[in-house]
Amino acid sequence: VLMIPERQRWSAVAGAYFHLGVEHILFGFDHLLFVLCLLLLVKDFKRLLAAITSFTVAHSITLAATTFGWLSLAAAPVEACIALSIALLAAGIVKPRGANSDVAQRWPWIASFGFGLLHGFGFAAALRDIGVPEDAVPLALLFFNLGVEAGQIVFVAVVLPLLFLLRTYAPRPPAAVRRAPPYIAGIVASYWFIERTMCIFV
Repeated sequence: VLMIPERQRWSAVAGAYFHLGVEHILFGFDHLLFVLCLLLLVKDFKRLLAAITSFTVAHSITLAATTFGWLSLAAAPVEACIALSIALLAAGIVKPRGANSDVAQRWPWIASFGFGLLHGFGFAAALRDIGVPEDAVPLALLFFNLGVEAGQIVFVAVVLPLLFLLRTYAPRPPAAVRRAPPYIAGIVASYWFIERTMCIFV
């Protein structure tokens, strides 16, 4: 829990909320699993950049709208839907590509935008739990969001080169091995979805 004094310098607010944003994304394993599924789904760099940008824009919209009180959703259903978004993205990875490809395969930036709106509500719930100084709401929101983006960039910057090296230089593994990561992601996300859905009614 962050203790917020009545008055503090803008630089202290900016630094504190930037750090909290980085911390939240790097320890928010559901959000990271979603980004990892995006990296596994989209192999073309330009399409990947468009998908990640759409995700960023979308969750920034709902994070800001919720923080300023323009939108409001209950946290438990949102968390369940975030888990479902990961499961759907994982299913898109293993689905055969072609005429029957789903939206995530054909237009990943559209899917990531829609799912990003959900994830933004999740970020907003975390920020609401932390608390925001009344006299510096825009500043705290801005730097929390920048921290989230910085953490996301660090994650992508670490994982993307590793995936490139594996795809380029590693011996091609059997099909069962190639399918293991999305299946594992889907199983984990499905467990989260069931667990979080049950929490709605408990």
